[in-house]
Amino acid sequence: MVTCLRSVSETKAVVYVDSKSIDDSVKTASDMGADVVELDLSIPFTAARARNAGFDRLLKKEPHVRYVQFVDGDCELIPQWTTDAVLFLESRPTIAAVCGRLRERYPDRSIYNWLCDKEWDRPIGEVRSCAGNVMMRVKALKAAGGYREDVIAAEEDELCVRLRKANWKIWRLADEMAIHDAAMVHFGQWWRRACRAGYAFAQGHYLHGAPPERHFRRETWRALIWGLGLPLGGIAATAVAPSIGWTILLVYPLQLARLTVNNRGTISTRLRLACFQLLARFPEALGLAMFWRDRLLNRRPYIIEHKQIAKSGIHDQHLW
Repeated sequence: MVTCLRSVSETKAVVYVDSKSIDDSVKTASDMGADVVELDLSIPFTAARARNAGFDRLLKKEPHVRYVQFVDGDCELIPQWTTDAVLFLESRPTIAAVCGRLRERYPDRSIYNWLCDKEWDRPIGEVRSCAGNVMMRVKALKAAGGYREDVIAAEEDELCVRLRKANWKIWRLADEMAIHDAAMVHFGQWWRRACRAGYAFAQGHYLHGAPPERHFRRETWRALIWGLGLPLGGIAATAVAPSIGWTILLVYPLQLARLTVNNRGTISTRLRLACFQLLARFPEALGLAMFWRDRLLNRRPYIIEHKQIAKSGIHDQHLW
């Protein structure tokens, strides 16, 4: 958190949103000049709710602000980024949000950090959605009504659906934007993060899956087929006709080979990516089931957190 605040210390206004951390984060942020918002956790926490709270406080401090940069507390903003992003938005009045290249701070510390670094390497130009760390045009964000607070993950994707429906565009630049610390060193953390992705796919598809948007439709069906349908079908078929069951399950090695061929990099890089891409379908399918369980039982969704946070809460920084 301190590293993040230092990276935004030169900006005119900084709002820090804290989710009841039990260390000295609130005092530290205040001492560093940030305006602190402490969330009431009697209402379930989501990153979307934190972003809205920070944005609302910023507008009270700076009602005429035109752009807002959202930065997660586990990130360090690149010094030149905000200048470049503002200049870009000034020159492109139809663009609501712009993000840049996010890199992992310690990609070699674990294969899970390495996977995150690969995940952040996305195409540039006009895109369908932005990252969580993003510079937004205030006018567009206000008109969209902010982030949807009951979306527990991929809240920026859901927001971008509404922005694009309002004829705004989303852009990703090749410029370096921020350094991220995934802090994932255990398989269980990676598994929970993939579960959260599956939950986000199901929730996003439930909200915007109808044509023409078809939001997260492909991702939802992909997890459903590979993570649930084929395994259950193979097991059921094996009980009746073992040869047919094993034939169904042999599709997994074929899919692994296909993913390896389609990935980029050295053969070892491609193979490692392919293994985790295929393996992720199982926790993603679990995430789908968790979403529909919550829907059927009328439960309010709760964030699925993969990081081991011993002292601090989950917090975002919002700056202008």
